[in-house]
Amino acid sequence: MSERSRPPLPFREFLVKVHSRCNLACRYCYVYESADRGWRAQPLGMAPETARLACLRIAEHARRHALRSVRVILHGGEPLLAGTEFLARFVRGLRAALPAATRAEVALQTNGTLLDETVLRFCHAEDIRIGVSLDGPPVVHDRYRRDPAGRGSHARVAASLELLARPEHRPLWAGLLTTVDPSTDPLATYDHLLSYDPPALMLILPLGNWTVPPPGRVPDPALTPYADWLIPVFDRWYGSAGRAPRITFFESVIDLLLGGDSASETIGGAPSRLAVIDTDGSLTLSDHLKTTYDGADRTGLDVHHDPLDALLDHPGVAARQAGPAGLCAGCRACPLVAVCGGGHYPHRYRAGSGGAGHDNPSVYCPDLARFIGHVARSVAADLFPATGAKAGRAAADPAKDGPATGDQGADGRATDGLATVDRGAGHGG
Repeated sequence: MSERSRPPLPFREFLVKVHSRCNLACRYCYVYESADRGWRAQPLGMAPETARLACLRIAEHARRHALRSVRVILHGGEPLLAGTEFLARFVRGLRAALPAATRAEVALQTNGTLLDETVLRFCHAEDIRIGVSLDGPPVVHDRYRRDPAGRGSHARVAASLELLARPEHRPLWAGLLTTVDPSTDPLATYDHLLSYDPPALMLILPLGNWTVPPPGRVPDPALTPYADWLIPVFDRWYGSAGRAPRITFFESVIDLLLGGDSASETIGGAPSRLAVIDTDGSLTLSDHLKTTYDGADRTGLDVHHDPLDALLDHPGVAARQAGPAGLCAGCRACPLVAVCGGGHYPHRYRAGSGGAGHDNPSVYCPDLARFIGHVARSVAADLFPATGAKAGRAAADPAKDGPATGDQGADGRATDGLATVDRGAGHGG
C-alpha cells in the first residue's frame, strides 16, 4: 500500500485552546503576529458546553481507535488565564469520559508569568505536567517576550522556574521551550537555560517560510545562521560528561541517522498525529499553519457537529501524514531526506501562483543540511573509534562522487549506515 493510499493514522495528541488571549505580546507570536487573523473572532475562554463536547470527542476517538494513551495539551493564548477551576473541570471531565483502557497524559504550556504555589498545587492534584517558555538570559528573552506595556517577562518567568525546580514540584516540570535566535550567543543562551536544570529542552526554529523568511535566513544557501547556532550547542550537549537535559531535536536527528524514527514532526517527516480544538470548538489543523496565510488552519469542522474522524479525512491532515510521498521532487531525490524528512511542513510554504504552496523544500534547507552533516560526523567518529580519525573521516564521506541536489557547499555527509548523507546534499530551494 502506498503512503498516499494508506488509511489515516488516528490522532494521539490534542492541543486544546482553553483561552484565546495572552497576557504577553511576544513579537514573534505565531498566533497574534502572523498572517492569520482568526483569533479575533474567538471567544475569550472556552464555554463549559464546548469543553464538555471536546472531552467527549477525544474520548470517542480514543474508543473508536482503541488508543492506549492520549496526550492533551492545555494551550492558548495563555491557558492559565482560564483559571484553575475551569481547568480542573476540564481535566476531570476528560478523564471521566475516556475509556478505562486509555491513559491521559495532560500537559500545560505556559509563558510562566502566572505560575505560583496555588497553580502548582492544582497541577499536583490533577496530575498535569508543565512546559514553560524561556528564550535565554534577560537580554535575549526580553527582546521579544514582553507584556503589552513593553515590559520584559524574564524576571517573572525566572521566579516561576525557581518554584518548579524545588524537589516537591520538580516532578511536574516537563521542560523548557526555547525559540532559537541566531543573533544571540548560542553557548551563553544554553548555559543560562542549563542554570535552571531543566529535565528537557525543546529548541524550536522560528516559524518562517519562503514568503516570510525567518530572521537571518537569507536566499544565499552558503549562509547557515541557524546551523551556526545549533552546532556549538549540540557539541556542548553531546560531549557533556555530566547530566544534560533531553533535547528532542538533537535526539531525533541522531536516531534518524542510525535508522530509527523521529519523535517530532518538525524533523524526519513523522506523520502528524495532532488535532487542535479551538476556543469555540473548531477542529483545526496545526496552529503553526497560521504563519502561512489567513485561514490556513481552518477546516469548517467543530466539536458541536463533527467527530474527530471527520478531521482525519481533511486534505490538510493527509498532506501532513503523507511522508516522503508528500514531498517535492527535489526533496524525494535528496540523500538527506531519510533524516530531515523535508523539514517542518509550515517551513515549506511559498505563496503566489508559482510558489507551489507547500510543495517546496524547507526554508531552513541549508541549515538542516549543515547541521545534519555535523551530527553525522560526530556520531560516525564515535562508531568507529578503533580505526582512528582517518577512518572516522572516511566513514563520514563514503561517496565523494555521489549525487548532489542543488547548491553545493552544504556539508551534510554521513555513512550509508547513517542514512546515506552525501556531500552537497541540501538544495536550499
